Amino acid sequence: MLEPFQQPFMQRALLELALVGVAGGALGCWVVQYGFSYAAESLAHSIFPGLVLAAIAGVPLLLGATPAALLAALGIAACARAPGVGREAAVAVVVTTAFGLGVLLALSPSSPPGIESLLFGDVFGATDADLVAAAGLVAVLGPALYLLHGRFLAVGFDPGAARDLGVSPAIVEAALLALLALGTVVAVQGLGNLLVVAVFVAPAASARQLSDRMAPMMAIAATIAVAGAVAGLYLSYYVGTAGGASVALSLAVAYPLSLLAGRLRAAARPPAPGEATIA
Repeated sequence: MLEPFQQPFMQRALLELALVGVAGGALGCWVVQYGFSYAAESLAHSIFPGLVLAAIAGVPLLLGATPAALLAALGIAACARAPGVGREAAVAVVVTTAFGLGVLLALSPSSPPGIESLLFGDVFGATDADLVAAAGLVAVLGPALYLLHGRFLAVGFDPGAARDLGVSPAIVEAALLALLALGTVVAVQGLGNLLVVAVFVAPAASARQLSDRMAPMMAIAATIAVAGAVAGLYLSYYVGTAGGASVALSLAVAYPLSLLAGRLRAAARPPAPGEATIA
């Protein structure tokens, strides 16, 4: 059972995925609550040109991905507020433009070999800088989610009442997108541009079936994310599948299992006073 994690590269992969999983699971609950799952996928695709430019320039991926992610998040927030333009249309405009630009850059003669690793990640190639970035993500998201918890609750559950309390839904949504952009920038280095959305959506969607309260839901999502990372690494080690794809698959499998657990939980829940029951 412990043989895979006696290897240094497996230990580093597990540490990076655990840190990213804790951050992604907690933040993902708000992403799911706000209906930003498509935006999460689009943000990951939107930073592709930044990743390619960083690879061409030979600089750390964070230097290219960070401005690209922030620009994409602000672009989505701004387009969604335009009259007659819905959130889905705004996301589609931003992601297709950015990803198309990234593909053009990736196909240019100056593009370095191995550019496909930007799409699918290299979870077994975690460096000290990657681990520091993942730890920094947890250190930033923890206090940020704590400080913004009340505002996220107000806007997420009743935007109209939030305005009456002096909380701007536009600013709160922009803040959530900015945090999501930050998390995407860090997580993309391990899971890749196409798979990173799994860590922000799948654990949170699973946790939502198991809890009705946000704080426990965030803890459950973080636990599922870490468990999925362990399962994915075991699968990759013994079956020989790609690391990032194995982790994403493990996180996805957790969702149908959570649906079953959620139904069992609902069936075992005692009826509320006055609630009709079916014999």
